[in-house]
Amino acid sequence: MTSASATINGGISFWYATHGTPPPRAPLTSDATADVVIVGGGYTGLWTAYYLKQAAPFLRVTVLERKFCGYGASGRNGGWLYNGIAGRDRYAALHGRDAAVRLQQAMNDTVTEVIDVAGKESIDADIHRGGVLEVARTPAQLARLKAFHEAEAGFGETDRVLLGATETRARIDIADAVGSSWTPHGARIHPAKLVTGLADACERLGVTIHESTPVTEIAPKRAVTPYGTVRAPYVLRCTEGFTAGLKGQKRSWLPMNSSMIVTAPLPPETWERIGWDCRATLGDMAHAYMYAQRTADDRIAIGGRGVPYRFGSRTDNDGRTQPETITALTRLLTGFFPLLTGVEITHAWSGVLGVPRDWCATVTLDRTTGLGWAGGYVGSGVATANLAARTLRDLVQQDSGQAGPTDLTTLPWVNHRVRRWEPEPLRWLGVHALYAAYREADRREGIHQSASTAPLARLADRISGRH
Repeated sequence: MTSASATINGGISFWYATHGTPPPRAPLTSDATADVVIVGGGYTGLWTAYYLKQAAPFLRVTVLERKFCGYGASGRNGGWLYNGIAGRDRYAALHGRDAAVRLQQAMNDTVTEVIDVAGKESIDADIHRGGVLEVARTPAQLARLKAFHEAEAGFGETDRVLLGATETRARIDIADAVGSSWTPHGARIHPAKLVTGLADACERLGVTIHESTPVTEIAPKRAVTPYGTVRAPYVLRCTEGFTAGLKGQKRSWLPMNSSMIVTAPLPPETWERIGWDCRATLGDMAHAYMYAQRTADDRIAIGGRGVPYRFGSRTDNDGRTQPETITALTRLLTGFFPLLTGVEITHAWSGVLGVPRDWCATVTLDRTTGLGWAGGYVGSGVATANLAARTLRDLVQQDSGQAGPTDLTTLPWVNHRVRRWEPEPLRWLGVHALYAAYREADRREGIHQSASTAPLARLADRISGRH
């Protein structure tokens, strides 16, 4: 087996290693004004800029990015463009099932929206719409899978398909698979190609993008940087996992770590045995879940939590992850596909995603201050960022009198408020204890082969606020 030391670790992500980092854009050099200033050049910020300029070409829209567009989760994620959204069950409890069904339908439609815009803007992001296959490998996972499948159907996803063990392994030959659930509302993408193409599309529309421009403070009608202040009636925070680095935001969203590895390209004879001709993105029903894709150049990219959180909400150093995480993900890979034992792992990397205290993704615009934000996607941000951006566009247009309420501005995640995370060291202790509990619950379920979810996981869910 490839040693962790032989693997390229960091360098932002494998996606940039193959695609290349984009040419740098000029930083801000002095004070400036705009109609809308967006902090963060990832999917959320860029989609928001894109849709604002599409709707109102006269708007002066400026994006401020600390490093370069797509440096964060938008250029490091697992490449899942799918219809999952964080917090749907909570929104159903707060606003009624019909409201949550509308939110889910909007997410289903968002997958098509991203694909359509990529085509319109000639963004070649290796998109393949093969759906999402979520697999169970133990009796307890199978019970959760069936409950999950029924819940999705209850929220209107009637085109979802429940598969048995034989049908699952006919699609992807996963060791110990006992069942799966497949939805057509998903696609594989190359994250870096999508975000760099989107940034270029924004510039073609006339959006001003300043890179290498860290925002140190956000306040009503201004975003402050070391090189000048940009003043605008609307200041939109689109910083997701890096939100804790802003003044006053230390405990708003927790930067959760996620890590990935990718294999060398696999030969045709290996793919004949594995299958995966559908090229669906792949997940599982473990508590410490995984996510994977078959890349356009026939590798397997697979990810999971690793070390879930760094003390004090610190973020990573250009995507490096721990050697033990590389080892654990390699073990996970070969657990799913034993014939890959000894396969070369060419790259490993990590990134952070934003987690609110109640695990609910949100979109907000404060009409009294002009401050807005979107995020807290809890790892489901590739598609959710697009829906959030279109919602921010509509909220800004509604507030400025350019338009009235829309179907998006009345979705239940709009203007949702949540309490802050606990101070350190409680935050660090709590997150690490929770994920230790989830990993132990997965281990026990694998040993005992019971159809019941491990009590330890149920307890962790209640304490974490996930359910």
